[in-house]
Amino acid sequence: MNKLFPSAAAALDGIVRDGQLLAVGGFGLCGIPEALIDALRGSGKRDLTVISNNAGVDGFGLGKLLETRQISKMISSYVGENKEFERQYLAGELALEFTPQGTLAEKLRAGGAGIPAFYTRTGVGTLVAEGKELREFDGHTYVMEHSLTPEVSLAKAWKADRSGNLIFRRTARNFNPAVIMAGRISVVEVEEIVETGSFDPDAVHLPGIYVHRLVLNATPEKRIEKRTITEKAGV
Repeated sequence: MNKLFPSAAAALDGIVRDGQLLAVGGFGLCGIPEALIDALRGSGKRDLTVISNNAGVDGFGLGKLLETRQISKMISSYVGENKEFERQYLAGELALEFTPQGTLAEKLRAGGAGIPAFYTRTGVGTLVAEGKELREFDGHTYVMEHSLTPEVSLAKAWKADRSGNLIFRRTARNFNPAVIMAGRISVVEVEEIVETGSFDPDAVHLPGIYVHRLVLNATPEKRIEKRTITEKAGV
């Protein structure tokens, strides 16, 4: 089956809508689906709840959707490096569900595995546990967390074949596989497309059964989130 669409906009056509729950892959600015985020901005869809480890930076990544006020709620573990996010949140214009990073990853992984909820010690005794079920196991208190199953997932991989089998590159593998698995419909942006059967099966990181649509972006910008330079004497 050929899952390749001619453009990011075409890949999102008919599956995104106002008020939707979406998940977006990436870790910082590493492994974000740049073309799909731009296409989502171009769609004009609003009142979106977005699950993502972080919210990009001002003017790039999910920061673009914050600027156009298309996101009404973020489910995230880190929201630094984004002044517009801070402004909207402190002004009461943006809802935020803070989730510990490991818990967020497991909520997505569990969603993709068909597990509705799980128990974790992370967050017990903090605001994270307020209003949630607590249980004792082996003398320790655990909080129950519900899994996440977004209606649409937008993600990034390095290579794909036309059947959607994926290979990720380095840090881009952090959240993207779990985001793809959790989505009821998963759209994946890749830098290279090869013919089905080209991959060594042992090299495939995520099988194509989880991927519904593919889009090629051979030249992503790949910005660095925060560049730090140390001055050295004599250099």
